[in-house]
Order: sequence, then structure tokens, then C-alpha cells
Amino acid sequence: MSQSDFQPDSQLYSQLHSQPDKEQPARIGPNAIIRVGEALLALENAEVAERIFAVAGLSRYRQTPPSEMVPEAEVIALQQALRAELPVDAAAAVSRDAGLRTGDYLLAHRIPKPAQRVLKLLPPGPACRMLLKAVAKNAWTFVGSGHYGFEMGRPVRVSIAQCPICRDATASFPVCDFYAGAFERLCQSLVSPRAQVRETQCQALGAAACQFEIDWRR
Repeated sequence: MSQSDFQPDSQLYSQLHSQPDKEQPARIGPNAIIRVGEALLALENAEVAERIFAVAGLSRYRQTPPSEMVPEAEVIALQQALRAELPVDAAAAVSRDAGLRTGDYLLAHRIPKPAQRVLKLLPPGPACRMLLKAVAKNAWTFVGSGHYGFEMGRPVRVSIAQCPICRDATASFPVCDFYAGAFERLCQSLVSPRAQVRETQCQALGAAACQFEIDWRR
């Protein structure tokens, strides 16, 4: 099977929603809320989870998690609350764990099993290209009003401009652990078990865009 025989936009990452109305506020998939809640319970406790969701103005989601796309502003507020209420290392761990859980959800429920088998048969380079191209078709569901792009190379680079995870943040270190975790889970499952993802540039540090490196050769 050649690369041209596989159409990633229709087979790999199924269209979950109709294209967004440019006139409406940006929205993001509910995993960005639900998985953070799960990660807080796993790594912290229910009391901490309640406090952080309350600070973000999202207490209603503790009882009834969202089932549809949520306003981008809610995702931004939750990430801000994480960094405000937890020590640096703890906030990073929760955000990354939420990303890993999001990757698990996509593998279990959104990426068709036949497509996963196809990718696992390919060499890492072509598999990564096809995965990232497929993700691009639905990038608006996880970057909201941000802009997603990628560049193949050694390593592969993924960029997210106007990134919602670090929107309006100022830090001395990259803070978009949620995306790093999600990409790493997908790449380790579908590209190479040796794949590692790290954020090398972050808008919280003043960069023009957040950039992530995917490398399976280390």
C-alpha cells in the first residue's frame, strides 16, 4: 500500500463536527476539560480538583462533564487555574497526564482501528507525516482559534501559534504539557514506541508560536 492509497482526512481521523462558523467564538473538544479533571483526581485529590475548577469558574463540570465542544475561553481558564493553584512541577504533571489521557481516548474512540493498523505497518517517517496531516484536518477541534502546522525533518516539528494552553501566560519554562502528552501518546502508539515529544519553544516565553519536537531516533 502506497502513501497515496491512504487518505488520512477520511480514514484516519474522522470528522467529528461540521466546520466551525468563523463568526462564532472558537471552541475546543471536551477532552481538554474532562481529562484534566481525571488527571487531578489521579495525581492530586478531589478537594484540589474542586478548588481548581472553581477558580476557573467551571465547577458545574465536576458534576456533569461536558459532552460537546466547549468555549476556548474555558480551556484557557482551566490551564491558568492549574498554574495558579499548583506548584510548577505538579501543574505540569497534571497537564501532561491529561494530554496522555486525551491520546488514549482518541486511540480508543476516534481513530479507526484499520487506520491504526496501517500506520503501524509503515516506517516511522511516513507514518508520522500521515498522522500529522490527518490531525491538521481537525486541528480546530483542539487548538481553537490557534494555528496548527508541522514540518517533517529530524526531528519533526509541530507548531501551534496563538496556543490556547499558554494564552496570556508568562513563564520561564514551556508550559504546554497537555499537547506534548497528547502527541507523545499518539506517536508512541502509531509511529514508533521510541517516540518522544518535548516543547522547545513556548509563547509563554515570548516565542512567536509554541513548537514541539517529535523524535524517535534518540
